[in-house]
Amino acid sequence: MTSPQLEIQLIAAVVAVACAIPGVFLVLRKMALISDAISHSILPGIVLGFFITHDLNSPLLILLAAITGVITVVLVEAIQRTGLVKEDTAIGLVFPALFSIGVILIAKNANDVHLDVDAVLLGELAFAPFDRLLMMGMDMGPKSLWIMGGILLISLVLLFMFFKELKVSTFDSGLSAALGISPVVMHYGLMSVSSVTVVGAFDAVGAILVVALMIAPAATAYLLTSDLKKMLWLSIGFGIFSAIGGYWFAHWLDASISGSMTTVLGFVFLMVYLFAPRKGLLSVLYRQKQQRTEVSLLTFLLHLNNHSEENERHINHLNEHINWQKVRSKTVLDLALKNNMITIDNEVVSLTDKGKEFTDLALEYIITNKDDKIEPMKDDFFLFRG
Repeated sequence: MTSPQLEIQLIAAVVAVACAIPGVFLVLRKMALISDAISHSILPGIVLGFFITHDLNSPLLILLAAITGVITVVLVEAIQRTGLVKEDTAIGLVFPALFSIGVILIAKNANDVHLDVDAVLLGELAFAPFDRLLMMGMDMGPKSLWIMGGILLISLVLLFMFFKELKVSTFDSGLSAALGISPVVMHYGLMSVSSVTVVGAFDAVGAILVVALMIAPAATAYLLTSDLKKMLWLSIGFGIFSAIGGYWFAHWLDASISGSMTTVLGFVFLMVYLFAPRKGLLSVLYRQKQQRTEVSLLTFLLHLNNHSEENERHINHLNEHINWQKVRSKTVLDLALKNNMITIDNEVVSLTDKGKEFTDLALEYIITNKDDKIEPMKDDFFLFRG
């Protein structure tokens, strides 16, 4: 592995961690789209900063771009508060307008400078190791690594200092205000950190990968846990894995590094989306199937409880009376037998003592509509859990 290869992976990993931290809170606050808005609308700030300094490496570019990002959030919320449009519509109005202003400024005043739309939108990690930081003639390493490392350090310090405040204001702004924690301050503080992070990563990886690294790892972690600290760690882990894995995927395909990293992020999210133990699509579909079968079982047991005549409890009559297909009837019968709810003698079905007790409790639950959940009752009688 060559030195540039190692540096590219290190830069990508640092960017992934720096983006994952604010990304978690953006996802939890249902503000994922705002990261895309910020990543595009900061263009006028970058252009104005260049016009003032005539230096693409000036810190003023980062400062003005971050301010533009905060202005984006302010404008979105101002439009949303009118009640005339929703947040997603406000975002769709603000960021194209600001981005277009930046494009026009570039086209009219910076055609002879390396500040073109393709470079701003795409970025290229492969070139990041060649932009070196020189101090007193000494090569200190890639400039973007130092910039993103500094931003990551600031983000970590702020996270440790304001973790409780961020947590409370994210999940309950009313409680936050009651405790003396200003939700507005926390909100704009988060937006400022997000803006600075996006700007810092802009030159190295471009807007597209910034948005992917900020949202995809957090969204993936959200499907696996309800614990904020675990979500942060998982998000960081997914980001680092996708950054490094995406680099080697690009190396294997001889393709765009940023595009390959985004592809890996999408693939990781898809796998978790399908196979997550609790929130995954397959798990949800399986639970829904379980619930439908359990409801059918309860219907079946209530029918038995209401009829003592043998002809009403005959298997064939049950199929006709309840109007089930044979496959569904067999599934319900097998589940009832497995849990010792019924006995079958000469194709006549009877409730066992356990089945009668379960049915009585279910009837009580239906009639009284108590706050007690039915799930603990099903746990006591096993059902699918036996």
